[in-house]
Amino acid sequence: MPASTRHHKALAVFVHCLGILAAVPALPTAAPDPATARQPTATQPPAPQAGTRPFTARQPAPTHPPAAEPAAATATAVPGRPSAPPAVPTPTRAAVPPPKPPVTLRVASESTPAPRYRIQVRNDGNRPVSTTVRQELPPGTAPTSITDGGRAVRTAGNDVTEVTWRLRLPARSTTTLGTAVTATPGRSLTAPACAFAVDGSRPYDCATATWRAVPVTGQEAEKPPAWRHPTALLAGLGGVAVLAVGGLWTWRRRRRPRAVALSDDGPGTVYPRPATPGAVARKRKPSTWLLVPVAAVVLTGTVGTAAWTATRTVPDVDTDSRPTSGAWKGTGAYGGVGDPLREAAFEFTVYRVACEPGRGARQCAATVGVRNLTPEQQTWHGRLQRAYLADGNFVSTDEQATRRANQGRDVFAKPMAAGSRMVLPLVFTVHGREPPTQLELRSGVFSAGVRVDLP
Repeated sequence: MPASTRHHKALAVFVHCLGILAAVPALPTAAPDPATARQPTATQPPAPQAGTRPFTARQPAPTHPPAAEPAAATATAVPGRPSAPPAVPTPTRAAVPPPKPPVTLRVASESTPAPRYRIQVRNDGNRPVSTTVRQELPPGTAPTSITDGGRAVRTAGNDVTEVTWRLRLPARSTTTLGTAVTATPGRSLTAPACAFAVDGSRPYDCATATWRAVPVTGQEAEKPPAWRHPTALLAGLGGVAVLAVGGLWTWRRRRRPRAVALSDDGPGTVYPRPATPGAVARKRKPSTWLLVPVAAVVLTGTVGTAAWTATRTVPDVDTDSRPTSGAWKGTGAYGGVGDPLREAAFEFTVYRVACEPGRGARQCAATVGVRNLTPEQQTWHGRLQRAYLADGNFVSTDEQATRRANQGRDVFAKPMAAGSRMVLPLVFTVHGREPPTQLELRSGVFSAGVRVDLP
């Protein structure tokens, strides 16, 4: 038999054997052993069979029907072998939103010529609650009126920085407070307020409002200088050009040669004289009447172009914007106390920063509102929250002190639920007498974050 024929027959036998092995699992199997058979489900009770083994101590009888198993889990458990993974993965448990505080607070500004704020404190519980309300005043302002019970807090420099109230809120009640401060012309003023526990350390809720100055009418608005108007600028350039052209025309007319009438035979006969060698004509310099207008036109055109470009470009430049590096996620935001600032995932609002007196190691507590603006839960870290000092150095959150300020709760241990908001104190341990000048808050390592300038 040729070698090629033998190889083809051997290959055919091998393929035939593989087909038999593949068809074996499809054949009907024998009845399973009752000892290793799977427990019947609640929806399909087993039929009684003769010769079934009774339940032993190692296999106790079920007192209630077991739960139905998924249709995909049909494989029987074999002793000594690991069980198969579930057909559907177990979903990750979603973060639980923080509970609603017993005291809520709202702040609104009134449309008045002078800055005036209205604070509403509400107790939604079924029993009375004692609270302390603190309102931060904008820098450089002083209170002009405070509702009954309020007290102005002064610093060592005799400047009023905040107004406080101690309240006893009845069950399901709303109390309205009000303050008015001095105004600064053309300046918007932001005044945040917070409701704290009786000890004044744990915040219940915070809110903020910005009073905006009444817009100035067209008659009261300051008029721009005349040189900024395009009409005046073009008129000035046209006048200088006319003077330059007039001066040039006058100079050329004075320099035009005149015809000379010469006669040796008597008057009345004009003829050209024979050519005689004369002196070489000297090159004359341009007259001052020409140089001055030309120089004036060039100078005026340069200055006018620069002024025109400056007046058109400078107003379009936002001096407050600070671009961030392209390596960060999102765009950084900058603001002051009471301004809601949004970054990649969170919206941060710094309501208040209070530091302990002293010169050595001391703690500064920042009351911060954090809102998750994304549809997913987000995790943030204490080491990414920083307080910058006057010398340029920074310190991260003191996590142990922050846990104590939050009644032993680690606010960074669990992620924030989607759409949730919480108000909490962040504690920073600083060294020296000067307080922090800026806070940097961010949700993630690669987030651009926000920066808050402190007064």
